Amino acid sequence: MVSARKRIWGWYFFDWASQPYNTLLLTFIFGPYFAKVAAAHYMGEGLAEEVAEAQAQALWGFGLTIAGISIAILSPILGAIADGSGRRMAWIWVFSGFYVLGAAGLWTITPDSPALVQAVVFFGIGFLGMEFATTFSNALLPSLTADNRIGSVSGSGFAFGYVGGLVALILMLLFFAENGDTGKTLVGLDPLFGLDPDQREGTRFVGPFTAIWYAVFMIPFFLWVKEPKRDPGMILATREALRGLWRSIRGLVKRKSLATYLGSSMFYRDALNGLYGFGGVYAAGVLGWSVTQVGVFGILGAVTAALASWLGGFADRRYGPKPVISWSIVVLIAVCIVVVGMSRETLFGVPLAEGSRLPDVVFYICGGLIGAAGGTVQAASRTLMCRHTTPEQAAEAFGLFALSGKATSFIAPAMIASVSALTDNQRIGITPLIGLFLAGLILLVWVKPAGERAA
Repeated sequence: MVSARKRIWGWYFFDWASQPYNTLLLTFIFGPYFAKVAAAHYMGEGLAEEVAEAQAQALWGFGLTIAGISIAILSPILGAIADGSGRRMAWIWVFSGFYVLGAAGLWTITPDSPALVQAVVFFGIGFLGMEFATTFSNALLPSLTADNRIGSVSGSGFAFGYVGGLVALILMLLFFAENGDTGKTLVGLDPLFGLDPDQREGTRFVGPFTAIWYAVFMIPFFLWVKEPKRDPGMILATREALRGLWRSIRGLVKRKSLATYLGSSMFYRDALNGLYGFGGVYAAGVLGWSVTQVGVFGILGAVTAALASWLGGFADRRYGPKPVISWSIVVLIAVCIVVVGMSRETLFGVPLAEGSRLPDVVFYICGGLIGAAGGTVQAASRTLMCRHTTPEQAAEAFGLFALSGKATSFIAPAMIASVSALTDNQRIGITPLIGLFLAGLILLVWVKPAGERAA
């Protein structure tokens, strides 16, 4: 018999195992590598450097757009089916396979003849796996502990996950990801296992490394996290679950707090994902950072995210999740304004001395704030969602939560991609995120701090 404490720790290991997809692939290693390789490819076709970098960002954005649309459509349906059949763990197994396949496939993008579309497809497969598995893992949260401890458990889970992402990132930077100029890792070593730096095999190893990491560290999750067996028959369960989902969507008209919260989170989480998805690409293009520099930036962000998520869990427990979310959004809006107003040559229009390192320092600070505010807003969002559902309907509710997070998830990358492509300017391409954060903050005003459990 697995104890309640071990079950919680097993659930924590999902965040530890899955976080490297965001940390290593989306933001700090593969994303910047893809941006540089794609930009070099476009320059080889005759485009100017700035235009090529903007087109690389656009391609990355359109790939995330397609993945976001898929997640938006399928998440609530799959959640409803899982609730009806009582088999959430089975879906986590299935989408774990997507995660591993997609991550491992990223090995194939070489610097000389990059298969850019193929790389985006593999990334999308793994991204779908990560997002869907997260939906079902989140649905297990209400059954892990008492209501008054959900906030601290959620925050601790995110903190543990960020520590996992940090450890994975440090290992990649120390032993595998090579600097494109020197062929050496962050500490001056050749990539392990005889990986060829000329073919960027150390950096490309980030895909298989992420897949292996997930497969190994999901073992405690699958061993310790159990759910009650309930199988009323798949066809009957699916039909009834989909009817229940449709009733839930129609019922949002009468559940004003939940409906408003889903709308709010739809905007601010989309904007946050935009920051995650394009932060490393921005640093590589606008500031000219190497993969290892972006990696150090990632370490800083992961440290602040882990610490803030843990502390935010206590703030959540004392003050409730809504104030934590609100203040986090304010910080993220400020960061976006700074990022848009900065280039290598100027800061809010003020010229900088040639070779000034101020933009690097400012962006490092922004990275720390993105990590801190992003970690707390995600953990507190999970808690506030729990206050709007019950353990029995959690998978369906978190399917709706995923829908709210992904229903417009294609808008942020699509807008960034479109603005980048139209203006041929990466920096201006980030501006849509400010409006999305503001929309989320305004809608949050009408959300009940205690959710529907206070009704």
